[in-house]
Amino acid sequence: MVSQAKKSVALPAVIDLDSLDDIRDGLIDAIEEGPVTVTAAAVERVSTNALFMLISAAEAARRNHFDFAIEQPSAALVTAIERLGLGAQFSGMMRG
Repeated sequence: MVSQAKKSVALPAVIDLDSLDDIRDGLIDAIEEGPVTVTAAAVERVSTNALFMLISAAEAARRNHFDFAIEQPSAALVTAIERLGLGAQFSGMMRG
């Protein structure tokens, strides 16, 4: 069995409607190739749509039988997840 190299996607400080397309495209490319690590330490502001996009990306990775993890989630990201009641959806993918 060939080991898949883990792809890394770093999230910007502001994840809003203007940045969603670029992030989505990067996630789609990464998910098609193998396991994905999303680095979220720099996130200062995140839109609700961005959180749903991350949930969708994690589901797509699962369907492709690849790991999907969010590493070093910032306090702003964690707060947004909690405020929207999405903790259960993110619990399995958060690292650190």
